[in-house]
Amino acid sequence: MHPADYTDIVYEVDGTTAVITMNRPHRYNAFTAKTVEELTRAFRAAWADHAVRAIILTGAGDKAFCTGGDVKQRAETGDYGPSDSGMFEIGYLHKLIRDVPKPVIAAVNGLAIGGGHVLHVLCDVSIAADTARFGQTGPKVGSFDAGFGSAYLARVVGEKKAREIWFWCRQYSAAQALEMGLVNEIVPADELMDTAKAWAAEVADKSPTALRVLKQSFNADTDHQAGLSNMAMSALDLFAVSEEGMEGAKAFAEKRPPEFDKYYRPH
Repeated sequence: MHPADYTDIVYEVDGTTAVITMNRPHRYNAFTAKTVEELTRAFRAAWADHAVRAIILTGAGDKAFCTGGDVKQRAETGDYGPSDSGMFEIGYLHKLIRDVPKPVIAAVNGLAIGGGHVLHVLCDVSIAADTARFGQTGPKVGSFDAGFGSAYLARVVGEKKAREIWFWCRQYSAAQALEMGLVNEIVPADELMDTAKAWAAEVADKSPTALRVLKQSFNADTDHQAGLSNMAMSALDLFAVSEEGMEGAKAFAEKRPPEFDKYYRPH
């Protein structure tokens, strides 16, 4: 896919660095099925490009890195919209970020919330603007990521903190994210991309084979979570179109508190 053909993202190669920018600022860079498809194509293009030694993932504007799946789209149509493949392949994108044999740097320029938070967690390292904020929202809007988004997060920040992040749906500052080991560095917002590109340039002169094998080695300990991710995505497909799942999406779109009480089951 030619870079000019992308509509939801921007793909650029700057020397040895591929920069993938989620480009839906009017929806806080929330993704649809089409966005995920374009992200997948961009990561595959960066994988195949022998000149590319590192990949930066970021968001357009200064408000949001990514706020996850487009809940307004889901409230309108019951899904995340059309794609060329006819599928919503967020699980495949998660695996691709892990599998691409080059360091992936998240440049978190604003809100990294929900599914957008999962994307930065899955990147090899994360650099945050001092204005960035982090958190999960699933249980608030009738959604969840019971695969990499929770199981791998627990490896990053520990079980107790991961459960807090998912159950309470709080938001955390960049400083709090650094303290819990969720990000590698905090910089002023206007220095974010320069810093991310400096990290990418620094790793570009390292042995690509050594980096590939090291990344595969790091992933080996948690690759079994791919099975959990597949099962979780299947469960989410069923849950998202249920009355309870749609109540969360509709409440978000209508800017009202969700009414989940009637769905409580004591078993």
